[in-house]
Amino acid sequence: MSGLVHRERPAEGQAAGLLVLHHGRGTDEHDLLGLADVLDPERRLHVVTPRGPLSLPGWPGHHWYVVPRVGYPDPDTFRAAYAALAAFHDELWERTGLGPEQTVLGGFSMGSVMSYALALGPDRPAPAGILAFSGFVPTVEGWEPDLAGRTQVRAFIAHGRRDPIMEVGFARRARDLLIGAGLDVEYHEGDGAHHIDPAHAAAAVGWLHGTL
Repeated sequence: MSGLVHRERPAEGQAAGLLVLHHGRGTDEHDLLGLADVLDPERRLHVVTPRGPLSLPGWPGHHWYVVPRVGYPDPDTFRAAYAALAAFHDELWERTGLGPEQTVLGGFSMGSVMSYALALGPDRPAPAGILAFSGFVPTVEGWEPDLAGRTQVRAFIAHGRRDPIMEVGFARRARDLLIGAGLDVEYHEGDGAHHIDPAHAAAAVGWLHGTL
């Protein structure tokens, strides 16, 4: 069992798919719950928002891993969060009857990092898609993305050119990595900083509907 605290927003009727939204640094499972109705206004999807497992002294909210340097998660805390999320996703698929092929893993900032990791991890099943707002594919000891055989995975990447926390080069490198591996990538840049641009969220609605 993962033991992760979470919230859920059920579909209006029978769910057409599963959307798991992972929050950013220093927030919690409530942070992206409201985004569910923005991304899925027709309430076609079952949406779940887990809470990161870490509480750090001197920091508010919850975290997925310790950040010694942006782009390079602390290996021990990353591995612990990865294992917890893997168990959480497995439990969700079993409980809802919606499998990986009917799932988009998404999030903001640190949550996007975990979405990339769980979607591309060599020991994990491929989801239908990755929804990455202001994130990066992590560089961490003991983990490498497994891109072979994942050409069916679609990705939506959005980032602000004025992001002072995670510079836009991270998004461009993720885009190039995934496109180079044969994945279908929809890429957006805006003039915003470290936040979800409303224009990007609006664009993600159509992408999400097409993916699930």
